[in-house]
Amino acid sequence: MSTTEPRITVGVDGSAGSTAAVAWAADIASRRHLQLKIVHGLQVAGLYYGGGMTGLGAATLFEAVQADGERAIAEACALAASIDKDLAVVTELPNDPPVPMLIEESRHARMLVVGRTGSGGFADMLVGGTAASVVSHAHCPVAVVRGRREPAVVPETGPVVVGVDGSPNSEQAIGVAFEEASLRGVPLVAVHAWNDVTYEDTRGTARILTQPESLEEGEQRLLTERLAGWQEKYPDVEIGRNLVRDRPRHALLEESGTAQLIVVGSRGRGGFTGMLLGSTSQALVQHAGCPVLVVRPEVAK
Repeated sequence: MSTTEPRITVGVDGSAGSTAAVAWAADIASRRHLQLKIVHGLQVAGLYYGGGMTGLGAATLFEAVQADGERAIAEACALAASIDKDLAVVTELPNDPPVPMLIEESRHARMLVVGRTGSGGFADMLVGGTAASVVSHAHCPVAVVRGRREPAVVPETGPVVVGVDGSPNSEQAIGVAFEEASLRGVPLVAVHAWNDVTYEDTRGTARILTQPESLEEGEQRLLTERLAGWQEKYPDVEIGRNLVRDRPRHALLEESGTAQLIVVGSRGRGGFTGMLLGSTSQALVQHAGCPVLVVRPEVAK
């Protein structure tokens, strides 16, 4: 198993979305007494070759792109200092595209943080491809920080919410969620959603479940069992349980309206086994009303 350096890493590009990500990441690093690393990928290769530029024109363009990157880094550092003046901050400005740069950075981070929108390199993160690539291949938990239309509606004491489905990846997410709730001093709401139609893991085919009453009892037992050990480890965390007859993505999206953080595994027990990012986590990354922390399965090195 690989070890990670004690840092929170955030990708920035100077946009409003990445500004929110920096503020969130700085707060997390401060709470955990960890170093904050701020990174920005210049992605200059496409400017030269894709644009057909050479010589003085290419050099001038590179200087402009580098200046923009340095400005984004400087603004992010100032914001981090305003949140915690004693926070240890390091920066890096590599000449690399954002996605591979962020994935590589995740090898050495406790958590990777990205914004909901961006300009240039991070601009298409909500479309699905870029966000899915980072979340699917990162080597640490990835937080996607989305802004709110009405920030004052949701109190800072809103709960941490975790999706529970009984899968090994979900178990890891539960542990992360308990830790976050304990650090923040807020309740944890465990959401377990089920319905009469489930999907076979191996073929993706649907089957109808009978006797919903007995099924509900089994799902309640699953939720209780999954939380038991973690309750003993984190006795300071107040726990709420939400067992709902619905699709997980619907239940968790509704919870995101009042939560300060949602924690999910990158894949659950349903859907297609070949998918690196499950439908629930993908829907939350794209549409949740609060930051979403996606926990990837730990991979032995």
